[in-house]
Amino acid sequence: MMRAACILMLRCLLSCALAFGAWPAIAAQEAAAFAPQPLPAGTLRIWGHPSFSGVVQRWAEGFRRFHPEIAVVPQLMGSDTAVPGLYGGRADIALLGREPNITDENGFLRPKQYKYTLVELMNGSLDVNAMSPALAVLVHRDNPIRRMTLQQLERVAACGDAGAAHAALTWGDLGATGEWAGKPVRLYLPNIESGTGLFLLSRITHNSRRLDWDRVEDFTDRRHADGSTYRATEQAADALRADRYGIAISNLHALTPELAPVALAAEAGAPFVLPTRANIIDHSYPLARRTYAVIDRPPGKPIDPKVREFLRYALSREGQADIAHEPGYLPLSAAVRDAQTQILH
Repeated sequence: MMRAACILMLRCLLSCALAFGAWPAIAAQEAAAFAPQPLPAGTLRIWGHPSFSGVVQRWAEGFRRFHPEIAVVPQLMGSDTAVPGLYGGRADIALLGREPNITDENGFLRPKQYKYTLVELMNGSLDVNAMSPALAVLVHRDNPIRRMTLQQLERVAACGDAGAAHAALTWGDLGATGEWAGKPVRLYLPNIESGTGLFLLSRITHNSRRLDWDRVEDFTDRRHADGSTYRATEQAADALRADRYGIAISNLHALTPELAPVALAAEAGAPFVLPTRANIIDHSYPLARRTYAVIDRPPGKPIDPKVREFLRYALSREGQADIAHEPGYLPLSAAVRDAQTQILH
């Protein structure tokens, strides 16, 4: 009887600890796994997008437990300022909430005469706006087509060398029968000049911008009078709600009962997968986003020790656990984390 009462009390204590946030403290007892290396005193300057602020703060706090001699100074003004801060000598680490673009690459290469080093740190979110959410292909809930390949999306956009002969003009061209077979397909997507749009084109058109604008419409973020943002992905989903036979490339944040997500395959013969946290983390969902650290590593030379040590922490068990305390971004899989850690050697 006494033994059962003790067990019950322990369970209650554990439940209370979890409910009131003691779990992070328990996890912190495993911090020895990071194995810090000695560093001289100094300052680590981190530039990037404001959406990183919560995670960077946790990384900085965790890092300072091992390296109180390093002052971590974030300056998070946007992804577009991050790489210029790096090659301009004002930042030690540039954090990108999007894939690097030609402006980042050329901007660094011209003054440095060598390429930057790229390290993947986190996966983008499943459905949290401004935290690199995965793109979702949405259709009307009545639509019989619930699986598509990226090549089929390319055909809907009617781009590529094959031109109109290659295009999927109707739902019948995508495999639908009956009522849907002869219905024309229209595509709604985020502005192709935005970071989201450029990422999308890199996945479905191999960076070609030769879209059939008679059937494709893109949207740009708009500011409401109250200061809130009407996001391009929300506009695409709203356009689909008014067009039963359309396709919207949006995200799950814009999903409503009238719409349904489509399972995607990266290529013919590949498995069809839906946007889920698990499929983002294991890199099986082809329109998932990732986040990166860009660092300056001259050829034949080691990485700045404080930069290397901070990124080692971010990729460690403790650093990846820090991500879970902030809603949005998702941690790396063990395999990806190990591969990224190898880049730092």
